[in-house]
Amino acid sequence: MSSRLPFPSVVATGRGDDGTTGLLFDSARVRKDDLRTEAFGTIDEAVAALGIARSELGLKQQYGALSRNFGSLADLILRLQRELFVAGAELATAPDARDRQVDGQTRVSKPMLEGVEAILREAEAAIELPREFIVPGETRVSAAIELARTIVRRAERRTVTLAEIDEGIRDGFALPYLNRLADLLWILARLAEQAESRSATTVRTRGPHRTSAKKTSTNTDTSAAEVSEP
Repeated sequence: MSSRLPFPSVVATGRGDDGTTGLLFDSARVRKDDLRTEAFGTIDEAVAALGIARSELGLKQQYGALSRNFGSLADLILRLQRELFVAGAELATAPDARDRQVDGQTRVSKPMLEGVEAILREAEAAIELPREFIVPGETRVSAAIELARTIVRRAERRTVTLAEIDEGIRDGFALPYLNRLADLLWILARLAEQAESRSATTVRTRGPHRTSAKKTSTNTDTSAAEVSEP
């Protein structure tokens, strides 16, 4: 089937009409349902889901409803979106082109992993951890972050499978980064709830069904979402 388009387009090339897509640094094409494509495509979904959370924060700011307790959460989410692009680039690189990758740009680096771990450590110390499973949906921001978390977990699962046939990924930092990022997003969802003085809803309905959130100080240094970036 011809891939020629009946109109000029910068975005649509028609080359994928046969169900294939290209990889980074390589002229080879793979099927759009290839394991590698599934992995970096799921990363793309996670980036979009985080965009929902960031847009919700933007709307709150636009209408003057953004509590200072949110601190730098929007900036942090943007940082994580950009880092996920790096992870996606690594997964979208053919094994024989791995030597062309650059740490922190097209390959997850150790400092990226350590940065997420540092934020996770600080954020976890700012909340009272629930003792039960959480039902997402207490706030729009936290629900969007939870959605992103589940997609990151799926990306992690796809990457685990891909690592079975790609030694570079198996020995790199992409897998631990995705694992730690999903943990961080769960914490950030709790922080987002706390920023709006809401408590997470737990699975059990008998007795008190909400966890108590740690009280937020009026000092912005200890605001619910004021997480410093290393």
